[in-house]
Amino acid sequence: MSHYASLSDDYYINLNLNTEMDLPQSRETILHYFEQFQKRYPDMRNFYGRERGEFVLEEDKDRGSYRWASVEPRRVCSGFVNPDSPQTAFKQHELALELAPYALSVSPLDCESLNIMYGFDFVYRGNHSELLVDALGLPPALERMLEIPGATILGSEPALQLALDEDCRTQCRLSFEARTTAYHVRTGEFPEEQLSVYFTARRYGSLDPGETYVSAFQRLAGICAELVDTYVVENVLQPLQQAIAIR
Repeated sequence: MSHYASLSDDYYINLNLNTEMDLPQSRETILHYFEQFQKRYPDMRNFYGRERGEFVLEEDKDRGSYRWASVEPRRVCSGFVNPDSPQTAFKQHELALELAPYALSVSPLDCESLNIMYGFDFVYRGNHSELLVDALGLPPALERMLEIPGATILGSEPALQLALDEDCRTQCRLSFEARTTAYHVRTGEFPEEQLSVYFTARRYGSLDPGETYVSAFQRLAGICAELVDTYVVENVLQPLQQAIAIR
């Protein structure tokens, strides 16, 4: 198993290709796209539609590790929950990007944004925002606010977004999703909920001459893997893991 599996309860790697124009929505087009996916991954056999023109193909979720793919009116998505390695997920996402140009008529011009996201879920029964403050701290300018008599932390979801080139076409973002509500704090009844950490690498705009969706993705995947391993694991995931363990 991937070393990420030991850092959180679940982890996943998702791909999103957002288009400027609407994608084809005919029955033949959608089924052909997912049939090509299923040829590579035969266990992806659960097919269904959602509202607003979204179609999904996925493996059985009860196994704990599963693949999924979806097509929305302006977005092509691919995801893998608890893959045995990031490279396994990357291969799946590359397939989605290989199929999209000819199966869904996605032109190199038609790229609003392409992104890869690493997600990490921690199951925790307690105040998620308070846990984030304890594990990661606060900016010095905000620390004294914790001294307000009788105050309880209701929300603290830090986020940091960085541009990685001069024209800001390639960016990364670290964000958190806490699921504790004021009701939970008021009653003292905290259900076991998932506290999520997301790290995303994204590029904006049409592809460059000679560039393909697969090559653009491979560059992003390299950036994302390097930044997660170099910065996020030691400074975010491990402190959260340790803070949960001692509570």
